Amino acid sequence: MAKTIDKLKKIIHLDSELNKVQDLDILLERILLEARRVTNAEAGSIYVRGGEKLSIKYSQNEVLQKALPAGQKLIYSIFSIPVNKKTISGYVAATGELVNIPDVYNLPGSAHYSFNPKFDKISGYTTRSVLAVPLQTNTGDMLGVIQIINARNGKGKVIPFTRDCELFCQHFAGNATLALQRAQMTRAILLRMISMAELRDPKETGAHVNRVAGYSVEIYESWARRRKLPEREVEKTRDILRMAAMLHDVGKVAISDVILKKPGRFTPKEYAIMQKHSLLGAQLFANIQSEFDEVAASVALTHHENWDGSGYPGYIDPVSGEPLKVDERGKVPGKCEEEIPIFGRIVALADVYDALSCKRVYKEAWEEKDVLAEMRKLSGIKFEPELVEIFFEVLPNIKQITEMYPDLED
Repeated sequence: MAKTIDKLKKIIHLDSELNKVQDLDILLERILLEARRVTNAEAGSIYVRGGEKLSIKYSQNEVLQKALPAGQKLIYSIFSIPVNKKTISGYVAATGELVNIPDVYNLPGSAHYSFNPKFDKISGYTTRSVLAVPLQTNTGDMLGVIQIINARNGKGKVIPFTRDCELFCQHFAGNATLALQRAQMTRAILLRMISMAELRDPKETGAHVNRVAGYSVEIYESWARRRKLPEREVEKTRDILRMAAMLHDVGKVAISDVILKKPGRFTPKEYAIMQKHSLLGAQLFANIQSEFDEVAASVALTHHENWDGSGYPGYIDPVSGEPLKVDERGKVPGKCEEEIPIFGRIVALADVYDALSCKRVYKEAWEEKDVLAEMRKLSGIKFEPELVEIFFEVLPNIKQITEMYPDLED
């Protein structure tokens, strides 16, 4: 009884914690982690519904994670499945019913769904018990499915999920769904802002900004681990940074189409106007109401600064746009090295990597080897050397984010 009360207290606390997370991707990852913790499950995945498909968003596996070097994340396949009764998660999404399976290798003959052992064979991991819970709103809309794997008892032995686990997960899923709806609304608002920029500049797509944001969080987490920052601080910051990074070029909404959509090279005068998007983006957040406003303004203003001081806009007041410092030529000098805020340094690297890697109206995508050679070449010039080092450490995770947010085909 005492254990049950403790779990209920934990879930009530979690409800409050989830409502503090604003970014959709960060929230999905957290929901999966907490669902596993509540049920003491080894592994799991979270799926999000889009039309008649479920797409895997995050997957976790403690057993496989422990086999990896410290700081390295588990790489998993990105795929979609139909919303129908043929798979476990597809069945849950199609029917809205919870499914609790003691042993997936011994499904009852009456089961509509089947279990695909392909992942087990590839990874050497053995799936036994599975609990799949719908993320369904009180109006019946299906947002997705949490699927957790291999419940464990106090001695670490894999056991079936209990009736209590079902109840805990159902309660947790109900509150997680409310948090998801709010996060989806926040993401939709951000993407609408970005869509305005996309109407002006075809480079600013939803896929591009989601990738840049995802890369930035991966780099930040590794940077924070090196400095042994408190986990709670890292969790809070990654949530804010991801949203702020999505809006890094939002100032382009104020730049003329004549310049943004010019197919050829800019004249010096046109380039000077184009550079103003950093200041204009920061000014959108000038009335600081929250930490998000502060970080978003910083990212917008400084993500075109260079480590060697050759970037822009340099020492300029983000509110008035007036120079704070000029050199002997009367020019505003760029900020350099650690004068550039860390989030600006991180987003600069993420933005350039994505721009080089992807096809644009004015260029083809670079070959991966050429992109990586360029990133190394720019270390100490455009980018902070430590961040370039971190970038290569987390490159497998970055490639996975690229797969999660592909550009739409023309």
